[in-house]
Amino acid sequence: MRLAIFGISVLPLVASTAMLAQVSLGTLLAGGGQIVVPMSSTHSPSDVGVLAHTQFKSLIPAGRPAGVIGFSETEVTSEAVQPVSGYYAETPASLACLYGLVTVTSGCNPLTLTTVATGGSKAIAIVDAYDYPTALADLTAYSRQFGLPLPTSATFTVAYPNATKPGPDPNCASYGGWDCWASESALDIEMAHAAAPSAHIYLVEAKSNSNTDLFAAVTKAIALVQAAGGGEVSMSWGGGEFSTEAKSDATFTGANVVFFASSGDSEGTIYPSVSPNVIAVGGTTISRNPSNLNFQGELAWEDSGGGYSTYEPRPTFQSGIASLVGTKRGVPDVAAVGNPRSGVWVYNSYDNSYSGYLYAWNIIGGTSVASPLWAGIVNHASHFSASTAAEETLIYANAKTAADFRDVSYGTCGYYEGWSAVIGWDPCSGNGAPLGAVGK
Repeated sequence: MRLAIFGISVLPLVASTAMLAQVSLGTLLAGGGQIVVPMSSTHSPSDVGVLAHTQFKSLIPAGRPAGVIGFSETEVTSEAVQPVSGYYAETPASLACLYGLVTVTSGCNPLTLTTVATGGSKAIAIVDAYDYPTALADLTAYSRQFGLPLPTSATFTVAYPNATKPGPDPNCASYGGWDCWASESALDIEMAHAAAPSAHIYLVEAKSNSNTDLFAAVTKAIALVQAAGGGEVSMSWGGGEFSTEAKSDATFTGANVVFFASSGDSEGTIYPSVSPNVIAVGGTTISRNPSNLNFQGELAWEDSGGGYSTYEPRPTFQSGIASLVGTKRGVPDVAAVGNPRSGVWVYNSYDNSYSGYLYAWNIIGGTSVASPLWAGIVNHASHFSASTAAEETLIYANAKTAADFRDVSYGTCGYYEGWSAVIGWDPCSGNGAPLGAVGK
């Protein structure tokens, strides 16, 4: 059954016995509530090849007021590891532990960890649509909460193609800041900063979510990254494949720039993640012990996009898995946390006031989490490949090294749950999740 709350598509979830066990800890595992699909992620057949959409989903924990997505200022405990007392989501410290950016602590427990990643350099460009007016303030609040370096003019810049500032996403005014591209931008810059806090983050805002405007923003992002000496471009958006998509592949090329894109939050493949010039990033589920929240493993996420491109041929870097993908481009290449039921904290204050209270914190998931996170991890590695193809070759060469990658080999995804995560590459999680900076 699908419900609608303030124009938002909602999928009710039933908490399992294991989830309900968290309440005794004073902690609600992300999952005991409703998954919310924002307006910015909804699409129609007429959008294919014309408009792109965000790839994130929010979670409303059980007991939240209908239509209220975030948490009010009265619920925020700034001294706590988790910003909202009684609720759980992944933090920069737990993500750094899960993916080997800090010395790994047994369990990678998000309720106790405070050590965040350090490092990163040069630049990471985040490409999104529309203006996000509170970007600097929100990244500052997020960083202060979790002990990350506070952004400055030397480490964070908002830029626009042709130096023309776009207007806000109309959905923000109609449905609230959690229902539009502002949430996407908040998520993206916060994940990149969490993994590579010393890198210069550029938020490049497209005029709209049309492919034409987003591709123009990508071109601007390339110039900014190249001027910084190299780095990464992350694109947490996409749309259905179309017959002329290969003509746009050249958009995602530039010396000393590596491109990442979300593989999507539903069955099948989307563009531009299927482009051979882009590292496609899928989503996973983080499994934690119900009694203490210690990490147990990483599983496939059933809603993660993946499969075999309709139009793009198999690139050279996938020659080693030709028996699996055939003659078509297989996606994703890699993966990281994406399931909103094991989601991440995100801070977005833009247009998120209800009844006099600011609802700025939320729990977010989707492959939109994984793409900027992977961009930050690769930046953290300080390898700085000369191109996406060079980085892909590195990834596929090192993916079988257990010390460098976590092979996700349990779970299903795809149409009718028809694909299984297996040892090695698969269309649910690609080559798996990162473990540390080596081999990236």
